[in-house]
Amino acid sequence: MSFITGVGLTPFGRHDGRSTIDLMSMAAESALSDAELKRKDIDGLLCGYSTTMQHLMLATVFAEHFGVQPAYAHAIQVGGATGLAMVMLAHELVDAGVANNILVVAGENRLTGQSRDSAMQALAQVGHPQFEVPLGPTIPAYYGLIASRYMHEYGLRPEDLAEFAVLMRKHAIAHPGAQFHDPITVEDVMASREISTPLKLLDCCPVSDGGAALVVSRDPTNARRVKITGCGQAHMHQHVSAARTLTEFGAAVAVERARAKSGIAISDVKYAAIYDSFTITLTVLLEELGLAGRGEGAARARNGDFGVNGALPLNTHGGLLSYGHCGCGGAMAHVIETHLQMTERAGPRQVRDASIALLHGDGGVMSSHVSMFLERIS
Repeated sequence: MSFITGVGLTPFGRHDGRSTIDLMSMAAESALSDAELKRKDIDGLLCGYSTTMQHLMLATVFAEHFGVQPAYAHAIQVGGATGLAMVMLAHELVDAGVANNILVVAGENRLTGQSRDSAMQALAQVGHPQFEVPLGPTIPAYYGLIASRYMHEYGLRPEDLAEFAVLMRKHAIAHPGAQFHDPITVEDVMASREISTPLKLLDCCPVSDGGAALVVSRDPTNARRVKITGCGQAHMHQHVSAARTLTEFGAAVAVERARAKSGIAISDVKYAAIYDSFTITLTVLLEELGLAGRGEGAARARNGDFGVNGALPLNTHGGLLSYGHCGCGGAMAHVIETHLQMTERAGPRQVRDASIALLHGDGGVMSSHVSMFLERIS
């Protein structure tokens, strides 16, 4: 058993002069305060990787800087799934009695700390070194392949994918920390610069600076009781060229493993926080997780089902597509928004009922999957 007892999140966007460690520290300080804990109470530390600070021992470097001396420290690297993988590991460590209060933290000055070319080069290395990287594809190119195949299989159009970009921007406008606050339309998405057919610029998440942190504890440390009830992972392939299909990945496997541990049915979910590096990512994951029928996700978005007042509110902070994406901290922002919703602290974004939530993270090119169920305990 474990609880998320505190959360902290910086605004995402541009943080001139802030390093990876600075952004991690800002978020960690907020999370400790929210959990009503002191540094001395932290006996476990998990942190994500940083492309701008590629230290081999980032967890202990951060521990030294932040002034904690954990009995357990570890750095995790599973691409975009890292945030949820860290929370899952914290949950299992606490449940096993390894630590009582684990600080989970990630952050990166990905926007200001590196050039566009170096960022693209680093991200391109997820491709197969022999069969993919030499051909020059970028991350958007891989997702463009998936989008093309998915649209073919289910009769979707680029305009359908654009519905998710519009929805995420609508949600971000209500969050003061989001990177983008200008409303957009489907027409705006379609008119934006082509990145990799059929994906346009507004189908893709931005590059951001930012930090995110949370505390996973054995017992509640305050009146807010958000319990981690079950987690599951799936790793069906690493490289696109090794994927069995381009329309079915590991999300269904991961969520079934999490569901078996939690005892929660998909139909019980009141709030969803789903990884959205691209509009096609969100489309595929929603449908593979069983939150929408195959080929029906975009229509449900158009119908308002995933809005703040919809049947299943989704990524109410704006997601990676509009709140921003600072590496590992990007997916952790989904967890933090979920916690705020479940504890009724989301302000104008507050949904009617977030008592049971499903979260899902994706790493690589639909390669690594982590699903998680949270439940508010009265």
